[in-house]
Amino acid sequence: MSKVSVTGSKRVVDDVIEAAYAHHSLHVTDYDERYEGFSPGESLDGAETVNERLVTVRSLESILDVEGDEVDAAAAIDDAALEAELADVRERVNELNDERDDLQGAIRDRREEIDRMEPFADLGIELDLLGGYDSLEVVVGEAKADAVEATLADATGIDAHEVFAGGDVVAIFAKPADGADDGVLQDSLVGIDIALLEVPEADASPSEYVAELERERADLRADLDDIEAELADVKAEAADFLLRAEEQLTIEAQKKEAPLSFATTENAFIAEGWVPTETFADFETAIADAVGDHAEVEELERASFTPDGDHHTEAVADGGSPGGTDPATATAEGDADREAATDGGHAPHGNDDPPVVQSNGKAAGPFELLVQGFGRPKYSEFDPTLLVFLTFPLMFGFMIGDIGYGVLYAAIGVFLYANYEGTFRELGAVSVWAGLFTILFGIYYGIDVFGYHAYPLFGIEHWPVGKGLSPADIDWALSWLVVSVLFGMLHLNAGYVLSFVSNLQQHDLKHAVYESASWLLLLNGAWIWIFSQHVSGSKPDFLFDSVAVLTLGAVSFAGFPVAVGYAALAAAALGAVLLAIGEPAELAEVLSPIVNVISYARIMAVLLAKGGMALAVNLLAFGAYIGDGGEGSFHFIFTPEYLAYIQENSVANGGEYELVFAGMTTAFEPSGLGLAALVGGILVAIVGHIVVLLLGVSSAGIQAIRLEYVEFFGKFYQGGGETYLPFGYDRKYTTDD
Repeated sequence: MSKVSVTGSKRVVDDVIEAAYAHHSLHVTDYDERYEGFSPGESLDGAETVNERLVTVRSLESILDVEGDEVDAAAAIDDAALEAELADVRERVNELNDERDDLQGAIRDRREEIDRMEPFADLGIELDLLGGYDSLEVVVGEAKADAVEATLADATGIDAHEVFAGGDVVAIFAKPADGADDGVLQDSLVGIDIALLEVPEADASPSEYVAELERERADLRADLDDIEAELADVKAEAADFLLRAEEQLTIEAQKKEAPLSFATTENAFIAEGWVPTETFADFETAIADAVGDHAEVEELERASFTPDGDHHTEAVADGGSPGGTDPATATAEGDADREAATDGGHAPHGNDDPPVVQSNGKAAGPFELLVQGFGRPKYSEFDPTLLVFLTFPLMFGFMIGDIGYGVLYAAIGVFLYANYEGTFRELGAVSVWAGLFTILFGIYYGIDVFGYHAYPLFGIEHWPVGKGLSPADIDWALSWLVVSVLFGMLHLNAGYVLSFVSNLQQHDLKHAVYESASWLLLLNGAWIWIFSQHVSGSKPDFLFDSVAVLTLGAVSFAGFPVAVGYAALAAAALGAVLLAIGEPAELAEVLSPIVNVISYARIMAVLLAKGGMALAVNLLAFGAYIGDGGEGSFHFIFTPEYLAYIQENSVANGGEYELVFAGMTTAFEPSGLGLAALVGGILVAIVGHIVVLLLGVSSAGIQAIRLEYVEFFGKFYQGGGETYLPFGYDRKYTTDD
């Protein structure tokens, strides 16, 4: 990327903006008012009018619910036609929208009136009978008639009362005792749950009044449908115009507001920004063709694409090669606020970093979304998208490991990818990759389909690999713990190596050794010692036995020799010494390489948790037993006949099977209770697996991305880069003719 400046007279600023906009390569840098004598520019004449029209167009699109797929082909639109047609469409739409609002308000009023009158229609008493008495008090409300009767029976100050009920509504008539205060009836009802209702005024009976309101509401709805149909016709006629108008006005607004980012004086302007270095010559030519020598284009700096910080963002003198003749001088200039090499008297816009364009190909590209969730890479940083693409689906698939769930994850991803754009489309692609790896691991774990080992369906009597949920494969659980730790070591090593390379390029070998190699020595020294025979009696056997389990007995491992253990301790100690010399404050974190690697044990934990949840769902729904006298694997029971066979041959009866749970569906028999058990079991299976599917996203997905962000990125990556947004517009609905 090259940082450029365009300096010229304000008389040609419009032409410069048009040329830069058409070239569509300049990422404009905002002027921040840090230099004396220069101030931010002002919008060009007509900006306010353009923005008002743009707001109008977008408002009309919102009213008509115009989407972006109504235009068949792009077409040109001139200002006069835009203004005339916009006024016509605005008048028609606003008139219809006002009518629609009035009708919706009237319908809402009728609904509220109906809601207010319906209780009295249920009560069945004429409204004029519910008030106007001299010697009686009347209360109408929603309450239980029995509670009202019981309360009034014991009330003082009331000589007589009568309660009429209709639905949940009661009308209470009471004759106060002589000398009683006004409102004695309401006072007597304070202790019960009653919602008082105000008696409405109406000439007709409540039921007739409600019926009349319903008729009025139906007529209003019919009128509203007519208005909606007219608006739909207007949408069909005006949608393409509105989309073209929005695009055209957006382009005009961007051009007219461009000077807000410029540094200006009374007669001149300076625009600065970044362009891809290979396009600089074309950009300079485009400006020259537009305004001749009334504007000057200079290349101020040239930034390399390697993670090398400010040292390689080099000044460019006289449009020539970067850096000048003295490398030491070039480096000093790079460190000193990256000053411009020319002395043309312009005001540079500050020490801004080059914008970033991430380009990772079609397969890895969607994973930029996960990287950007942490922060877009700076121009001087390594983009970790490819590494996330290689590791995130792997971790996710390992933790879920089920063909059924994997197919659903992939199907959801395909749906999102095919039906949405932007973020949801990228999430769909990520979901597809996660689903594919989930399927692969599901096959590896025994052709698992929603927690069911399907390998017997293919005539396979025994599957050598397990998740570690059954007594027969309990050793696999501990082996997956070791696998998680080893993966963590590789992952963190990659992070520290990238940190070493970055420090080496940004600074020098000394910084790289102190700040990165020290952690590499600590990480590998500590864990190689853990896997060594030194002090082997204090180390769990599964650390070494897992190798034989993972290789199905083909390879045995008793630990690295004691000598290797001593060498590893020495390497770890050297790492601590280097850390103390280079970054003494970091000694407080000297054990973090061990802790960080142990953090990867969450991979094994989620694997067992999700597998255990799927097992529990199937166990409840279908029942299960363990073969080999309770020392084998789980097997599910799907029929009452098979359940009877297992029970007859259970360990309790001298057989070889240990029944764990009989299941719900296996209780089926030709009766109401048996049918309820079957339906209940199926519902448990469906709902349970949906829950496991959703929790897979919130557990496996979150844990995998946490390991990427916290453990991995924390070693070498900061983020915070700025997106490359070139000044210009990719037309979709209009042409620039």
